[in-house]
Amino acid sequence: MALRPTSSRGAKLALAAALAATAAAALKGRLTRFEVAESSMEPALERGDYLIATMATSVRRGAIVIYPDPTMPDRYLVKRAVGLGGESVSIAAGQVAIDGAVLAEAWADGPTLPDGEWAIPPGSVFTLGDNRKLSSGDGRSSGPISLTGVRKAVWRYWPPGSFGAL
Repeated sequence: MALRPTSSRGAKLALAAALAATAAAALKGRLTRFEVAESSMEPALERGDYLIATMATSVRRGAIVIYPDPTMPDRYLVKRAVGLGGESVSIAAGQVAIDGAVLAEAWADGPTLPDGEWAIPPGSVFTLGDNRKLSSGDGRSSGPISLTGVRKAVWRYWPPGSFGAL
């Protein structure tokens, strides 16, 4: 596919339209801003990163999700979606398996402990932090969570050097 440069005026209009659409979505409650306040998702997300998230009706494995802490509903957790509705998640000898097949987790840092098994009901997701030794409050302790109230992290806007889609 061949590309051609756009006029400066056309690019400015397109940028203004995109910013207006983003602002309108934020005003309608579709977008929410979050600050990462802990280290459970390092190295993918670091303390002090700022994210934009949108409500999720479904998620894909590997997506970064944000949801209310089941033990403290006024606090949010940010984790990785690992197990999806209808699947079985098991952890043994430090490895995560989905329906008996070991999951290749390019994002995981360290072995996953303790061992356990979870059946993921439809409309739910099983989450784990990427930094397994520092992650708490993920599926290992809370089990699967309902997708109701789950948001997908879609954009990191701070720090500037990490700006971009997630």
